[in-house]
Amino acid sequence: MSWQTLVFIIYQVIVITAILHVVLDNRQPAKTMAWVMVIYFVPVVGVVAYLFLGANTRRERMVSQRSMDQLTRRSMSGFVEQGDLQLPEVNRPVIDLFVNQSFSLPFNNNKVEILTDGYEFFPSLLHDIASAQSHIHVDVYIFEDDALGRLISDALIAKARRGVEIRVLYDDVGCWSVPTHFFERMRLEGIEVEPFMPVRFPTFARKMNYRNHRKLFIIDGKVGYIGGMNFALRYVKGRHNRGWRDTVLRIEGSGVYSLQRSFLIDWYFVDRTQLSDKKYYPKFDEEPHGALLQTVTSAPLAAYPEIMQGYVRIILSAKKYIYIQSPYFLPTEIVFFALKTAVASGVDVRVMVPRKTDGWFVEWGSRSYLREAQEAGIRILLYEPRFLHAKMLVCDDNICTCGSTNIDFRSFLNNFEANTFVYDEAVALRMKHIFLHDEELSTPLVSLPKRIHPSFLTRLGESVMRLLSPLL
Repeated sequence: MSWQTLVFIIYQVIVITAILHVVLDNRQPAKTMAWVMVIYFVPVVGVVAYLFLGANTRRERMVSQRSMDQLTRRSMSGFVEQGDLQLPEVNRPVIDLFVNQSFSLPFNNNKVEILTDGYEFFPSLLHDIASAQSHIHVDVYIFEDDALGRLISDALIAKARRGVEIRVLYDDVGCWSVPTHFFERMRLEGIEVEPFMPVRFPTFARKMNYRNHRKLFIIDGKVGYIGGMNFALRYVKGRHNRGWRDTVLRIEGSGVYSLQRSFLIDWYFVDRTQLSDKKYYPKFDEEPHGALLQTVTSAPLAAYPEIMQGYVRIILSAKKYIYIQSPYFLPTEIVFFALKTAVASGVDVRVMVPRKTDGWFVEWGSRSYLREAQEAGIRILLYEPRFLHAKMLVCDDNICTCGSTNIDFRSFLNNFEANTFVYDEAVALRMKHIFLHDEELSTPLVSLPKRIHPSFLTRLGESVMRLLSPLL
């Protein structure tokens, strides 16, 4: 037997083993078939890609229930003290879903601001950092070593020198290009800085596929931010001669407890330090008639994809309209089916994505989904002036959500994500107004004949990328 034959036999055994591993993992059929095709039809590269990006470790118990209970205790005490808490009946099914699935508690009487670009967000954040007295917690996907990243790190260092506790959690893959000395400089100034699931051999394959995509910023436990913004200059200026459009919620009130809880659980995840001092959950002088909200996290290790469940529940409960903004539209089968069901029931469903995304493979993977959605009666809008990075949903003037979750497989099933759901008419109307303003700057997909009726080769390329969409 020649060495070439031996290598071929060994490779075939590896391929068959990998395919069996995919099949026995009992994923969604679309994702299973996508990985089987990649492993079988893309020699060597397909197996390596599956090893690094596809191996499923979501059943691993990384945070014990005992630790979770301890980390939640303070936020629970805040919840119990809300004597005037009243849950709107129209939203109760969604609220109960999140409480039952992930112990995500609702908090009332919150002030919520909606920030729609970096020129609003970063000055507001820097002002709150400058005002910090006790602690600052940062949970971010990208913390770039550029002019903006250095400005924020300098602001954090200045507060650390004044005795403020500062913890920074960044995603290791999101910050692969960031030099080590950038974070080391903050550590030397007394800031606790930790990477989320560092990707190193031999655990490379186990960790690379599951990333912390959350963006949470908490100051003194009193002010919190959640949305799509990372720390990089492009989130202000954009890139490739295109500006940046995003959405972030600034929250004041007891609802910050839920952001704090999310951060402290993530911190325990990486540092194994339980932080439950009462200073992280300060008392509030509650303002009457503030917004009711819930912050919900989802993770690949959870038994259920909580944020995706929430989206489906909201979509299927809609009576009048659902407006969605997302930089990518690669929906899971259940979310896509829910959207089609809603529009068939007479609900006004609109989905807005950027005219041009930041990756050709994602753009081509989404095109057939967008065309199918348009054919089903969903109004597809392509935002023109800037890159639309907002992740937002508003429904029926009574509920809206904003956070880090994209409408795609990776956000719903693989990443660690966080969204705040707001049950308040005034906030929902503000979010609706923002969407309608953006709609005036958008082009309806139906007005682009080449996108509605692409050539054979274009359609073939879109279809191939759609087959791979569960992996993007």
